[in-house]
Amino acid sequence: MEILSPLSHFFSAIENDYRISITHIGIYAALLQFRTDKGFVNPIEAFSYEIMPIAKISGSNTYHKCIRQLHEYGYIKYEPSFKNNQRSKIFFLFCLDKS
Repeated sequence: MEILSPLSHFFSAIENDYRISITHIGIYAALLQFRTDKGFVNPIEAFSYEIMPIAKISGSNTYHKCIRQLHEYGYIKYEPSFKNNQRSKIFFLFCLDKS
């Protein structure tokens, strides 16, 4: 069950954090799924349009607001690229690389 460890750590961390909504949880879970599909790399590099369908989010403003908040609250480290042809970097702070 090591694969679920980052999600378990996230749920433990947000248990008493009133700022976290279901949208934040959906985005975080989608980021973990994307990470799994990419071979468990940390950080992942992704465009918002790659994550939004996994999280079932249709509004880019909602996505960007929530991912910035996850960064501000200390759950991820988000480095936006601000370029249309370059993916943003997202670091998982609850994941320890074994390499």
